[in-house]
Amino acid sequence: MHCFVKDTSHKNPYAKILLVNNSTLIQQQIGSLLKPKNYQLAIAQNAQEAEKKLIENSFELIILDLELPDKNGEDVLRFMKKNSNTKETPTLILTKSYDSTLVSRLIKQGANEFFLKPFIPEELLLKIDFWIDFQRKTKATILQKKILQEYKDAVDRSSIVSKTDKHGNIIFINEQFCKISGYSEGELLGKPHSIVRHPDMPKKAFQDMWTTILEGNPWRGIVKNQRKDGSAYWVDAVINPIIDSNGDIIEFIGIRQDITEIQLVREKLKNDLKISNTNFEEAYQRAGEYEKAINESTILTRTDLDGNIIFANEYFYKTTGFSQEDVIGVNHNIIKHEETPKEVFIELWDTITSGKIWKGVFKNKKKDGSPYWVYSTILPIFDKDKNIVEYMAIRNEITKVIALNEEIEDTQKELIFRMGELAESRSKETGSHVKRVSEYAKLLALELGYEEKEANLIAMASPMHDIGKVAIPDFILTKPGAFNNEEWEMMKTHSLIGYNVLKSSERPLLRAASIIAKEHHEKYNGKGYPDGLKEEEIHPYARIVAIADVFDALSFERIYKAAWSDKEIKEFFELEKGEHFDPTFTECFLNNFEKFIFIRNNSIK
Repeated sequence: MHCFVKDTSHKNPYAKILLVNNSTLIQQQIGSLLKPKNYQLAIAQNAQEAEKKLIENSFELIILDLELPDKNGEDVLRFMKKNSNTKETPTLILTKSYDSTLVSRLIKQGANEFFLKPFIPEELLLKIDFWIDFQRKTKATILQKKILQEYKDAVDRSSIVSKTDKHGNIIFINEQFCKISGYSEGELLGKPHSIVRHPDMPKKAFQDMWTTILEGNPWRGIVKNQRKDGSAYWVDAVINPIIDSNGDIIEFIGIRQDITEIQLVREKLKNDLKISNTNFEEAYQRAGEYEKAINESTILTRTDLDGNIIFANEYFYKTTGFSQEDVIGVNHNIIKHEETPKEVFIELWDTITSGKIWKGVFKNKKKDGSPYWVYSTILPIFDKDKNIVEYMAIRNEITKVIALNEEIEDTQKELIFRMGELAESRSKETGSHVKRVSEYAKLLALELGYEEKEANLIAMASPMHDIGKVAIPDFILTKPGAFNNEEWEMMKTHSLIGYNVLKSSERPLLRAASIIAKEHHEKYNGKGYPDGLKEEEIHPYARIVAIADVFDALSFERIYKAAWSDKEIKEFFELEKGEHFDPTFTECFLNNFEKFIFIRNNSIK
């Protein structure tokens, strides 16, 4: 068996493993196996000693023998399940024998893998490496979520935040909102947002806001509100609709900055018939302070009508590495990154030259060529006759946020492939099967007319199609002959097991994987499993992966069959078109058969 698994043990040189076993031979065997990996091995001879070590120490992995001298190993597993420090620790089971009832019971109690004694050392080490690496990535993901929560907390501390339902009733407010409005949380929750509306605000402004956000677009503007005591305050508000995976608006979130002092200065200058030198100097001084604050936190540039830079602030130079001599009079393309699509710039220019504001995310490049990401607002500047005289770009760097999001997505993708490889390795297949199925699925999706983004989603989710096999006993997975009725019924449970493992995730990738895991064994004629779905009742993702999976299975030798010829494969799909497989998808597959052959013949076997 060939296992194409990256050795990640160097990332966990001090990972601690507890072996619960009283066999000197097994202890020496596993100790020799782990020593080159720099894993720290602790040994417990019996259940009592194991429970003591688990209380006193922290371990990244447990290898538990079910046959112990004082108790059954299952008692130790129950102890771990009750202990908050060990309930999530991966546990590999060693036993003389097991059946489906025992496997099901132990999985519910937290067991992850099962090995018959005598075990295959290479297989055990493969699973140890996988689960240690899985633990590391899980902890990294938890840390990333914590960082994201800290970002949210930072926004809560520095901004005025509220959330409303679709009808404008307040469902959340932060402390800053209560502080500036003078209302308590109890006085605000459940009330319409108009509770803080100032009578000076024209109704049309709110009508425009609702029109914008109900269309799924963010709205930004200056709002004059009224405190509980009747006094006024002003905020620079951004109202964003929150949209679920079905594209439906579920609520709105408003993030505001207090600009009351700026507005009071404006009101004062506006209402005074005569502005004394003192008033003017005070206003000018404050304006300078505001400009300083903006310059130290926001990237600003101004360009002429041809896109040539006529002004850049210090934060621009600090971020990009360019000097004033480098950019003044030079076209804005100097910071354009080659990976940013031309269509983005076409849309941008069409928007701002028509007198409208453009907002979006850019990937730009610094003087040294390194990339950075910004959220940009680009707006036309008008003269008194309403003619556009220049353009201003206001940018906030979001490189760290983008990098964090990409790292989370990359971790997800790697885990998907690793879990898919794990399922295949237990049925004596290599990870190459899931890699090929992924490539076939993407090709078929593209040929069917799916957008690149959705085709990639299907490809990334497909490796998990048989993840449920991790719960199927080896004596079934590795059986060379046909299954009896009982074995076949147990084998079919893998589709629901895979679905149940993945279905709770809110992430689009894992939701797609759960659908594929459940439905890729359904048949177009309704004779598949687990639910006997037929035709369009079967999700198109599952119909695509079904063709990719069967094509690869027929193309290669399996423990129960020889590889089929290309002619036999084509005849099979012609025969099963409209029976096993979607006829339209099958026709597309057969029309592009040579492309699938090319992928198969040029992939890792």
